[in-house]
Amino acid sequence: MTSDTRAPSPTLVRRPAAPVGPHGRHRLRRTVSQVLLTLVGLGFAMPLVWMVASSLKSGGEVFSTPPKLLGDQLLFSNYTQAADYLPFGRFMLNTLLVAVAGTLITLVTSAMSAYAFARLRFRFREAVFLLYLGTLMVPQEVVVVPMFLIMKNLGWVNTFQALILPWAFTAFGTFLLRQFFLTIPTELEEAAKIDGAGHWRILTRVIAPIAAPAFAVLAVFTFITYWNSFLWPLIITNDTSTTTVPLGLNLFLGQNGQEWQLLMAAATISMAPTVLLVLVLQKYLVRGIALSGLGGR
Repeated sequence: MTSDTRAPSPTLVRRPAAPVGPHGRHRLRRTVSQVLLTLVGLGFAMPLVWMVASSLKSGGEVFSTPPKLLGDQLLFSNYTQAADYLPFGRFMLNTLLVAVAGTLITLVTSAMSAYAFARLRFRFREAVFLLYLGTLMVPQEVVVVPMFLIMKNLGWVNTFQALILPWAFTAFGTFLLRQFFLTIPTELEEAAKIDGAGHWRILTRVIAPIAAPAFAVLAVFTFITYWNSFLWPLIITNDTSTTTVPLGLNLFLGQNGQEWQLLMAAATISMAPTVLLVLVLQKYLVRGIALSGLGGR
C-alpha cells in the first residue's frame, strides 16, 4: 500500500487591482478632453472644408447626389470668374476700409473711456458704468431705424462714415479694456505722475504698452464684427461704390441665377483678411482673453 507523497498544489490568490493614482486620473481626463476637443474642432472645420471644396466644383456638382467632397475636376478658374462676375475686388476694398477705420476708432474711444472708468474718480462712476454696460442688452435691430433717420438728416446715407461711426463707440470694448486696466499696478502711474505725466501721457506711454494683449483681442473682435456686418450696410447703402463683402456675396444669388460655386469661391476669398489677422495676433489672444476677464475665470 503506497502513500501519495505529492505536495498539494498551491492555491492562486488574486490580488486586488491597484487603485488609479491622481496622475493616472489626470492623464485620463486629459486624454478624454483632447478627444472631445478634437471632435468639436472637426465639427467646426467641416463646413469650412466643404465651402472650399465646393468652390472648386462645377455648378452641377455642388448639389450632386450622393454628395461628394471633391468634383471630377478642381476648377480653380472659379476664383477668377467670381472676381469678374461682380466688382468683388471693390467690395473687398470697401470692407477693408470700413473695418480698419472702425477698428482704429474703436480702440481709441474704448481706451479713453476704459481709462476713465478704471482710474479716474468721479461721482456716480460705477452707476454710469453699469448704465453704459446696459446698452449691450439693446439689440441692433432696435436702433437701426432711429440711426438711419439720424444718418439721413446728416446727409450721410450711402457714405463710408455712416458705415463706420455709428458702431465705433462700444460698451464691449470699454468693458474689455477696463478689466485689463484694473490689473495694472497703480504704482506705475504714480511714478509717472511724479515725473510730471498727465492722464493722456499715462494712458499712451504707460497703460497702452502693457495692455497690448487686450488691445489685440479687441482689435480682432471689432474687425470681424465690421467685416461680417450685414444688416446695417443693407439699410444705409444702395450703391456698389460703398457695398461691402456680405452684401456682395448676396448678389451671387440674384436675378442672374444662383452661382453657388462662385459664391463659395468668393466666400473663401473673403475669409482671408480675418484669418490672417487672427494668425498675426494669435500670440496675444489667449493671454489677452485670460487677463481681461473673458476667460470664464
